[in-house]
Amino acid sequence: MNRRMLTKDEEGAADEVEVRREDQDKINKFSRLHQRELNLEDELKNKNKEKEELDDVTMELELADEDDTVPYKIGDAFFHVQLPQAQEMLASSTTRIEEEVSVLEDKLGTTKEEMQQLKVELYARFGRSINLET
Repeated sequence: MNRRMLTKDEEGAADEVEVRREDQDKINKFSRLHQRELNLEDELKNKNKEKEELDDVTMELELADEDDTVPYKIGDAFFHVQLPQAQEMLASSTTRIEEEVSVLEDKLGTTKEEMQQLKVELYARFGRSINLET
């Protein structure tokens, strides 16, 4: 009996699965979703930081006298506004940021679900021949 060991190249060729157009489209979609996931995570991190800063300012303003005027940044300029008005504008900004965070979290969840589904399909087709770990 003549048994011969397969070389690494021959072993890889035996494991190769033909990549169809449909498979390539799924791989490309996974790549785009991964990039979107990274962008959403970065944007979410920035929004959470901004919300944290707004919360800190809100806490600081609780210590101010009600008759004080405080500098409030709008765009690139600071305006002196009455404390109640500044607190109202901060509350409005905080609400807006919370809504934006919620939307981003929803988008991120949807993106991760789509990626997971594509992983299942692609790993079922290619097994260990493909690496989709991010």
